Amino acid sequence: MKAFFTDIFGHHKHYNQQLIDVFTTHEATISKRSIPLLSHCINAHQIWNSRILKTDPLGVFEEHSLEKCRTLDLSNFDDTITILSEIDFHKLIAYTNSKGHTYTNSVQDILFHIANHFTHHRGQLISDLRQHGMEPPVTDYIFYMR
Repeated sequence: MKAFFTDIFGHHKHYNQQLIDVFTTHEATISKRSIPLLSHCINAHQIWNSRILKTDPLGVFEEHSLEKCRTLDLSNFDDTITILSEIDFHKLIAYTNSKGHTYTNSVQDILFHIANHFTHHRGQLISDLRQHGMEPPVTDYIFYMR
């Protein structure tokens, strides 16, 4: 299972970095929601990592420059690899969400949620690129694994 999650998060890092490259190249013509949405995805990943690692979280809707997104994405990947290497998948993590509600979930559930959240929003980002006349990279997991 750890190898599988390592592949999943490697996939996310690889294509996040590619999307950041596309956004950087076309920053003047991308959708106005692209950078805030990308920032949200990266923030959410960092927030979940921080809940597991007991570190300080970012704000869920904090907006970053593309270069800061690139750096945070790489840091998120490194932190997730630490989680995969050092923390039991069945460990329960108690946390308070952004609305002040307290919940408990396993590390495995949290990791799957992070991956699914990224996939959902990356689809929106790709749709925005197409709507603005740009050809996005193919980001399917199977392409990454080939």
